[in-house]
Amino acid sequence: MKTAGLRGRGGAGFPTGLKWTFLPKDHQGPIYLAVNADESEPGTFNNRYLMELDPHQLIEGIILACRAIRCNTAYIYLRYEYGESFRILERAIQECRNAGILGDNILGSDFCIDIHLHRGAAAYICGEETGLIESLEGKRAWPRIKPPFPAIEGLFRKPTIVNNVETLCCVTQILYRGVDWFRSIGVQPDPNNPRDPGSLGPKLYCISGHVNKPCCVELPLGVTARELIDKHAGGVWKGRRAKAVVPGGISMGFLSADELDTPLDFAGPGSVGCLGLGTAAVVVVDDQTSMVDVLYNCCRFMSHESCGQCTPCREGTQWMTRILERIRDGRGRMEDLDLLLEVAGSMGIIPGTTICGLSDGAAWPVKNAINKFRGEFEEYIRQGRPSVTSAQQLMMAAH
Repeated sequence: MKTAGLRGRGGAGFPTGLKWTFLPKDHQGPIYLAVNADESEPGTFNNRYLMELDPHQLIEGIILACRAIRCNTAYIYLRYEYGESFRILERAIQECRNAGILGDNILGSDFCIDIHLHRGAAAYICGEETGLIESLEGKRAWPRIKPPFPAIEGLFRKPTIVNNVETLCCVTQILYRGVDWFRSIGVQPDPNNPRDPGSLGPKLYCISGHVNKPCCVELPLGVTARELIDKHAGGVWKGRRAKAVVPGGISMGFLSADELDTPLDFAGPGSVGCLGLGTAAVVVVDDQTSMVDVLYNCCRFMSHESCGQCTPCREGTQWMTRILERIRDGRGRMEDLDLLLEVAGSMGIIPGTTICGLSDGAAWPVKNAINKFRGEFEEYIRQGRPSVTSAQQLMMAAH
């Protein structure tokens, strides 16, 4: 995995092989693998495709990863709303047990491995690996202070590796097709930057929002948002143009219409002020949609999903939502925009004020949207007209 250059597909893009080496070499007790199948980032649905259309690919990746990290027990932490995924995975796991591919002494070897399905409680915070571990243990999903990191002290206080569904499916294909095949796809490391591991391999891109054909496509890392929209999603709906594009889930921020040719690899979105590639969930916003309403929806979601453990996140997400509510009610002030930026700049791991990265994901679209679309926000405040929601529009049309 280290030679292939596989990076985690769950959002952070951390090198997978390197993560596996963090496990203690002389540990005699159990080591666990926790599979993150929670997929709570808005706009993301690629893991669901993998689990429902090719569950055995995931199971094989889990078995291979467990063999590599000396693990005998794996847990798939599955989003509760994914009922069909649960039923399909349950059948597939039982098929593997019946065939002797899971259980004791698989395929006549001395290797024993079993996989357990665990249905989560539908919380965004469970996408954070220590929050996921807390939930797996039957506790409230409050992220843990690190260190110790999960590779040293994770599930049941034992060494644990947490990997995303798509990451483990890549493990299967790397072992099947080879390292050279994987490295031939995507964006190669920068030879002038020894710290750049590149963006290698294929990626499942989700495309939704204001497009004619929402879809999930597998392409080499580094494809542009413009190509995804025009070539694969049938263009922006109703003959409109794109005003903004979320590159990988709302926590990553926004690309403006002038930035649609940015490569969607692990480095590209960061070069234009986004937090990163994230889950590669591309959400398109058309030119008839108010960015005030878009940002309000982002803040309302993050405020609802904050676990409340850290004061800057708990209070900051609520205050940003309230300020945007005031703007949408027609009572906004110009200084509200600077106030939003001040609140957003005071929360998150990056300024060192919170335990996990949810607050960074909550603050980034605020900073990003106001910096890139400030003129639209100012014009909205100057007009002072309350927003009309979709529900209100329907009611007015009915009368």
